[in-house]
Amino acid sequence: MEFRIVLGTLLVVCLSTTLVAVPVSADDLLKTDFQKESFAKTVDYFEYARAWALLHGLPRPKNFWHAYVYMAYVNKMGLQMLYAGLQNISLANQAFLTIPMQSILLHYKTENNSRDALVASSFVMLMGFNDTAESIYSDSPDRNDTLWASFSLGINLKQLFPDVAFPAFNSKSEIFALTHSEDKLTWEWGMKYTNLTALWITTYITEDNETETSRPWGLATYEELTFNYTLSLDPDTHRATISQDHVIGRMRDLWVFCGLLPIHYNGSGCYLFGAKMSDENVYEFLQRNNVKMSIVEFQTSVMLDRNTYSTSSTGQNVTNNEVFVGDSTISTYADDGEKIFDAAFGVKETYNLFNYTEDPTENTSYACDAVARTVEISGYARNRNLFNFHRNFAKYLPLILVYMYPQLYQRAKETIANMTRADYLFLVSYPNYSGYRIEHDPLYTVYFAPTIAAGPEPGFGGVIVVAVIAGIIVAVAVVILRRRGSKEPSQTLTDQALPPPPPSTI
Repeated sequence: MEFRIVLGTLLVVCLSTTLVAVPVSADDLLKTDFQKESFAKTVDYFEYARAWALLHGLPRPKNFWHAYVYMAYVNKMGLQMLYAGLQNISLANQAFLTIPMQSILLHYKTENNSRDALVASSFVMLMGFNDTAESIYSDSPDRNDTLWASFSLGINLKQLFPDVAFPAFNSKSEIFALTHSEDKLTWEWGMKYTNLTALWITTYITEDNETETSRPWGLATYEELTFNYTLSLDPDTHRATISQDHVIGRMRDLWVFCGLLPIHYNGSGCYLFGAKMSDENVYEFLQRNNVKMSIVEFQTSVMLDRNTYSTSSTGQNVTNNEVFVGDSTISTYADDGEKIFDAAFGVKETYNLFNYTEDPTENTSYACDAVARTVEISGYARNRNLFNFHRNFAKYLPLILVYMYPQLYQRAKETIANMTRADYLFLVSYPNYSGYRIEHDPLYTVYFAPTIAAGPEPGFGGVIVVAVIAGIIVAVAVVILRRRGSKEPSQTLTDQALPPPPPSTI
């Protein structure tokens, strides 16, 4: 309860600060978009939800809520790929937040039996950790380690700490536009977040596999958090691969909360209220305290008439299980044994670390070993504090999960946006860190039945909403803390940008 009050107060104060809103031009999302070979546009997700709700007499989000999501779509040879990356959320033109959330959704016919498969992969968060003497898994965060959930919010904290010399937090997102090769078998796109502000929250996992949080430990600014994607289609081998390259930019500033005193570390030393206390810089502090970095992602899949399961290369069940997979591949199968998807970690089990202290140009890198491990899902997904607002957002699902083949819609609604129903949740750890820049790229492989025509798959248009939910669900945690009571303007809507109503089974 104490943590909820602290975190809630922190967010409300941040949102109450007058900021210059970042204007984003939003396009309508049309059902005809999904009949194209590709499209890329920015959509106001809450506007879409409001329009659907108004037309069908359902509760709708407040009119001053706006969530801008960049969507890239490829529809080639029977495989549909939808990417959703959150740009920012703005509130009544008074404040905005930049929260890095990324999701990829793939829909295709399976290679051998031509059955519908839906696969989703979502980036959840960064997590810092420190191995303790009782650590269960060396160089990988576990319940016996010190854990810090890192939520990038892109907020200005000057009002909360008026006497602290925070730098300007001008968080923003930059889109890497969708491009393709001449034969349209290779597609590239992505997004870069810059000047991110991340709240580090002390977190621990209990013996009962519940995640608890105690208090904010610190506040960090990163130069960037970048996601580059490459989709490659090979109709001859019936394979499609997605390379997902991560860049975690170096940490420029770190404020460690000692009571109400935020001790500031940067590249030149340690400061308190602007007065230099020592020459220990942020990189030396992180190295001295053996702070390491990791990312948290979850993977899930849906088939119309089959259940799925996932195993490591050695045959170990990875669903809700702790298995090292850094030098291997996780494969997902239909319950009758047909392989539908691979997540390969062994092809790139090293990452590049750029030591800014040795080379300020960051042109020289060191190859370090990454540690990839699946974890027990409930220890993260059922977090009563950090992910409380995720569950609250589920009430909007009836407004926006639309235009899908009824049975597949129902199965997707129950799993795609729900971490507790994931095939597996995995952590990729970077034990050599010290606040420096990291580059890394896992690889995903789809086993599909390619077609000659590039027409849309029936009913896929509505699947976009599931991907968007997975992509912005964390962001809504901030939005619903906004003070209510603003008068809602009238809104003129048409059916042009909306899919037809879902079946009566909803």
